[in-house]
Amino acid sequence: MTHASPPTTYNPARIRETVQELLASEALPPIVQAGHPVLRQHAAPFEGQLEPEELSQLIVLMRKVMHAAPGVGLAAPQLGIPLQLAVLEDQFEIDEVTATARDRAPLEFFAMLNPSYTRLGNGTAAFFEGCLSLSGLQAVVERPDSVRLEYLTPDGGNVTKDFSGWQARIVQHETDHVHGTLYIDRAELRSLSTNSEYATRWAGPGIATASRELGFPAGAIQGTD
Repeated sequence: MTHASPPTTYNPARIRETVQELLASEALPPIVQAGHPVLRQHAAPFEGQLEPEELSQLIVLMRKVMHAAPGVGLAAPQLGIPLQLAVLEDQFEIDEVTATARDRAPLEFFAMLNPSYTRLGNGTAAFFEGCLSLSGLQAVVERPDSVRLEYLTPDGGNVTKDFSGWQARIVQHETDHVHGTLYIDRAELRSLSTNSEYATRWAGPGIATASRELGFPAGAIQGTD
């Protein structure tokens, strides 16, 4: 069950000041961890709080942080900025069996502002999922396997695009971030695992073994191990 997130308390001036402080630093900023209120608040829609050059520089910085983590997505709240902005990119090399089981294809880099999604059809997929803001943990999350994403591009364009498979999972995860939702809100908590236990026991293409041995519902199973 998810809960309504309170709106951010930051006004436009404070959002811009926070961004300027990050851009002025020579070091990559740390990723905010669970427990920080910015991750649990509804971020402010982008309405020109930043100048175009500031927005561009922030997107570059976010991409660098995402790569350094490493991860496949990063939302502005994860840097302490309550703004509806996220960057996404998945170019990791994985084996063919895993890619097929998870319907995982490369995702070209893009940045999205004010994103929202709606599910397409009734299909779902369940896999282990992690988050850079819940360092060291993973859990199984069942999500719609196809979604329609609507967002603004950094240059002001309106985009509507459909995503499926692992790409749809990334899109949903990052959109949730700007609305104050973390993957753990949607997770099967009996599957919660440390990264080391996941790597040792549950890193197969599917989740059948984890479902059986950890005792979470078989209805969440996607693929085989």
